[in-house]
Amino acid sequence: MPDDRPQTFVIENLRLRELVAIVAANRAFFEDFETFLRDQGYRHVFDFVVDPDDARALQLIQDYLERSSTATLYDGLARPYSNRKAKWYFIAWLFRDAPAQRLGPLLERGGDVTRRQAALLNEIRKFVAPLFPDPASWTWPAVSEVILARLEGSRRALKGNLFEGIVRDVLSELFVEFGLELTIPEREVRLHDETYDVQVIGPSRSVLIPVKTRETMGGGHAMLFTRDIHKSISVAQENGFECIPIVIAESWGGDLSSLPCSHSIYLSINPNQVDKIRPLLAIELRRLSSVFAELASD
Repeated sequence: MPDDRPQTFVIENLRLRELVAIVAANRAFFEDFETFLRDQGYRHVFDFVVDPDDARALQLIQDYLERSSTATLYDGLARPYSNRKAKWYFIAWLFRDAPAQRLGPLLERGGDVTRRQAALLNEIRKFVAPLFPDPASWTWPAVSEVILARLEGSRRALKGNLFEGIVRDVLSELFVEFGLELTIPEREVRLHDETYDVQVIGPSRSVLIPVKTRETMGGGHAMLFTRDIHKSISVAQENGFECIPIVIAESWGGDLSSLPCSHSIYLSINPNQVDKIRPLLAIELRRLSSVFAELASD
């Protein structure tokens, strides 16, 4: 049956508003870096970036990574990074690079981590300096745009983990309330190239719960999103698992009745409305209490 519950559409770009506020809060971290550079004799960030004294720049980067600071750098969900990770991420972002996805694998081999980080960042400094010869590229307005883009990219994964945690919490509370002997492992499940955020294990079988979120549904995104949901269900079933997908999307055009599964949950809401999602998930998961009771009794 199609979902005929009232839909809530959000005109404002909630994600952008939140990210801009987080980036603004991160300005203090940039200014702390500027203060550090001035203490080392540089007038501006640009002067450090184009410094021809390779040994001096390398030592400065290492000293900065080892330096204790009270400044805070926040991730895409406004959570503070540890001081050590913050400095590593910040310098990598400053140099227009990706510390986790691209640079992280380059540091996997032995040796002192800080020294290897400093050496790698210094090589990147020398590479990017001629690519951005305008001093304005190293001021806060330009750097803030870089940070905005980096936080936006990481925010999607962080949001996914956030909803995964909410589903786990709600299910745990539900199982305690109904006295169901079911287990929810902490780790996600991977089947081939598909990832399932939550697994519920009963005495003889398991249920996999992928949590699919989408903020925008225009153009080809809707088709790809629906195809992703169908594939996730199919792979689970091919491997002997029941699948209960949870779809959180403001305007998903798919038909719940077309999904090749017995049960599913669709919340027609913007994923950025986190405060509204938990109570709605609690209601929908409670409606499936008989399904979980059956799983516990098998």
